[in-house]
Amino acid sequence: MANTQSHLNARFQRAERRQMSWQAMSLDQLIPSDHTARLVWSYVESLDLSELYQQIQAVEGKPGRDPIDPRILLALWLFATIDGVGSARRLERLCREHFAYLWICGGVSVNHHTLSDFRVDNVEFLDQLLTKSVATMLHQGLVELNRIAQDGMRVRASAGSSSFRRQPSLEKCLQEAEAHLAELQQEAAADPGAEERRVQAAKDRVARERKERIEAALAEREKLVPKMERREKGSSEKARASTTDPECRKMKIADGGFRPAYNVQFATTSSSLVIVGVDVVNAGTDGGQMKPMVDQIKDRYGRAPDEYLADGGFVSLDDITALEAEGITTYLPIMEEEKKRAKGVNPFAPLKGDSQEVIAWRQRMGEASAQEIFRERSSTAEYPNAGCRNRGLRQFNVRGILKTKAVALWQALAHNFQRLLDLQHRPRLGVI
Repeated sequence: MANTQSHLNARFQRAERRQMSWQAMSLDQLIPSDHTARLVWSYVESLDLSELYQQIQAVEGKPGRDPIDPRILLALWLFATIDGVGSARRLERLCREHFAYLWICGGVSVNHHTLSDFRVDNVEFLDQLLTKSVATMLHQGLVELNRIAQDGMRVRASAGSSSFRRQPSLEKCLQEAEAHLAELQQEAAADPGAEERRVQAAKDRVARERKERIEAALAEREKLVPKMERREKGSSEKARASTTDPECRKMKIADGGFRPAYNVQFATTSSSLVIVGVDVVNAGTDGGQMKPMVDQIKDRYGRAPDEYLADGGFVSLDDITALEAEGITTYLPIMEEEKKRAKGVNPFAPLKGDSQEVIAWRQRMGEASAQEIFRERSSTAEYPNAGCRNRGLRQFNVRGILKTKAVALWQALAHNFQRLLDLQHRPRLGVI
């Protein structure tokens, strides 16, 4: 009883959340002067966005609603990617609730449709932006192309395993989709009211998109047939494609299971850990991916790297021959080296049919100096992969190679922005 009485007589400050008050603060006072959002905005302001501004159709003296400044959208997605935000709906909510996002918006309202479209509709611009940003760092001496490492990262696709079907099932699905679309179009011919027309149009769009995905799945399945026939005669009947995301493939991913996924390829400089090349493929193996990446690097920066590092999954004698012929020194492991040693076979000896370039590679990998250089591969090539995982890139929430490449490019730009801060010895704080 005494304790109860003591509690009733105690004095303390209670929370009062319904009391109206005026806070005399500007948006600029909501975040500290060294917040990462300010660094992102300063970086975006330094970029040439003329290509995006040329797409704006609203001009002075003519009707039309003013679109959102592309700088705001670019800064939002760059900051969101650093923050591990990959959903347009979540980003829209943060733009209403989080001080850093409110500061970037600067009073401009955004919706998830606009954010989503901007994220995936500017792949070519993002690709050029990666090239220009790395070229600037090359000019400043912050990055060198002397030694580059490449690695592939399997990222789950926005599709389920049950969406993969063989040709008979795909053809049946296509017939059902065509019949459903025809039925909806007949209903629309009755000319219902305006509200019903909007609902009907939405239904038509969904049915039409499903039909298009099934047709794309049939086309993708045909691409798989020759590959499967080369592997095993008569296995083409087992070829399957997804009705949800026709371009994805089932791959072995990090947990050891087989899931619908895409293969994200990054090329990273050894000295500065900056991503200089990005690609997304639907091949479950890394074999054959070196030559396309080297060609991409040459197209971007006008020169090829001096040395190239990759793991055993990239070993392709054709690629090694092509790279060595261009004067690029390759460092890749000799396959089954330990087994050959156990049998008393020299793993670095030339094999029948080897080109001169492959012979040089085999002999080189037997040298201690080459082994020392190759040990840099894991700390270089897997560093951006770890960053992507930490930023939440574990499964794509978009479909198709083009859109998934856009997401990969955002990840590369976010990675390089953080590397730029480190290379310039500028403070890099947490985004929250």
